[in-house]
Parts: sequence; structure tokens; C-alpha cells
Amino acid sequence: MTKDRNSKPLYDLEDRTLMFAKMIRAFVKKLPKTLGKIEDGKQLIRSSGSVGANYIEANESLSKKDFIMGIKICRKEAKESRYWLRLVDTNNEAEQENNRKILINEATELMNIFGTILRKSQ
Repeated sequence: MTKDRNSKPLYDLEDRTLMFAKMIRAFVKKLPKTLGKIEDGKQLIRSSGSVGANYIEANESLSKKDFIMGIKICRKEAKESRYWLRLVDTNNEAEQENNRKILINEATELMNIFGTILRKSQ
């Protein structure tokens, strides 16, 4: 996180997507180990990591068309992460349910950010 001239925090999107993927991994690590949760957790880990990886790739794109496609993929992966978060079973454990809500909110915010980048880029 950096600050601009008016001392407002500016979040680096690469850092934010990395933190999202790390928070997902911590969330999945605390899930009870059942076959369904392991499989859902794997999908969640893949999609959450893809958000940031595709953002880095989009920033290194050689054309505007490639950039736009990369950002579309970021938005898609954030949306997929939100889906897996909604699907995974936390056994209604209070701390995990709270963490899930926070992560769903972050996935939604990332979707909105990438949607805004897309609108401004086209």
C-alpha cells in the first residue's frame, strides 16, 4: 500500500490480489478434511491464485486487445472464486463463516474493480 499526495491509501492491485490468494489459502487450510471440502478447496485455491497471475500477465501484455482479454479473465476468476466460497461447507463454524463473508466481499470487490478497468479500457 502506498499513499498519494493527499495521504489517501492507494492499493496496488498486484499486492491486493496476492493477499486475496493468501487469505484463501489460510481459509482452506482450516477447513475439516473431507473429500468434498478438499476438492472444493483445490478449485478455490486455483481460481483465487489465477486472479493475480492473470492481472500480472495483463499488465505485461503486448497489445490493448491482450490487456482487455487478461482483465476479462481476472474478472472471471474472481467470480469463480466467489462461487467456490459460496459452495464450500464450513459446518457453520462461526469464525470460518465470518472469514467466508469477508472473502466473498473481497472477491466481489475485485470483480467490480476489474469490471471498471474493462469499461475504461474499451
